[in-house]
Amino acid sequence: MLDKLIMYLEYPFVRYAIIVGVLIALCSSLLGVTLVLKRFSFIGDGLSHVAFGALAIASVLKLTQKMVLILPITVLCAVLLLRTGQNTKIKGDAMIAMLSVGALAFGYMLMHLFSTSTNLSGDVCSTLFGSTSILTLTAGEVGLCIVLSIVVLSLFVIFYHKIFDVTFDENFSRAVGTKTDIYNLLIAVIIAVIIVLAMNLVGSLLISALIIFPALSAMRVFKSFLSVTICSAVFSVSGALIGILISILAGTPVGSTIVVADAVLFALFCLTGAVKSR
Repeated sequence: MLDKLIMYLEYPFVRYAIIVGVLIALCSSLLGVTLVLKRFSFIGDGLSHVAFGALAIASVLKLTQKMVLILPITVLCAVLLLRTGQNTKIKGDAMIAMLSVGALAFGYMLMHLFSTSTNLSGDVCSTLFGSTSILTLTAGEVGLCIVLSIVVLSLFVIFYHKIFDVTFDENFSRAVGTKTDIYNLLIAVIIAVIIVLAMNLVGSLLISALIIFPALSAMRVFKSFLSVTICSAVFSVSGALIGILISILAGTPVGSTIVVADAVLFALFCLTGAVKSR
C-alpha cells in the first residue's frame, strides 16, 4: 500500500488535490470555531445551497468563469444571514432554512429546465456530494486557491482579537467602540470564500462537516479560544489529509471519505474528553 501511495504521489494532480484539500480544511476550521460559538454552525449548509443555486444560474448563462457570479451571490447571502439574528423579524435559523431550501430547489429546477447533459442526476449528485473534480485541478486553480487561502489566514491572524471579541460578547464590543458590523462583514466574506472553495472538495451537502466537526471536537478536550482554534486546525487538516489519501487508495468519493474520517476523529476526541474529565 505504501508503494502504491508513493506511486500516486508522483502525479501532479494528486499533489494538487492534497494541497487544495489541506488549505480548504485549514481555513474552514478557523472560522468554524467562531460560527459554532455564535450559534451559526449551520450557516455553512445554507450558504452551500446558495452557492449551488448560483452555480446553476452560471451554468444556464454558460459563463466560463462561474466564480464571477457564484462568489458575489454567496457573499451577499452570508452578510444577510449574519445580520438576521439581531434586528429582523425572521431569526437566523429560520432565514438559513428558507435560503437553504429555496436556493437548492431553485438551482435544481434551473438545471432540470436548461440542462444539455444526458446525465442530469449524475451532475446534480456530483455537485451536492462532491466529485472527482478535485483530482482534475489545474495549476491555475491551485494557485487561486493558495492565494485566497493566504488572504483568509492573514485576515484571521491580523484581526484575531477583534474576531474573538465579536464572537464572545458582541454587545460589549460595540459598547467599547469596536465596529462590530465591519468585523461581522469580514467574517461573512471569509465564510463565503471558504464555502465556494470547498464545493469542489466535499460538495454542497457536506460542507458543514468541515466547519462543525473540527470545532466541536476541539471543544471536547480544550477550553480556551486559542487552544480550541489551534486544535481545530490540526484536526481539520489531519481529517482532510487522511480522507484524501484513503480516497485515492480505495477509490471512494473524496468528500464522503473526508467527512467519515472527521466523524471517526470526533469520536476519538469525545472519548479523550471523557477520560480527561474523569
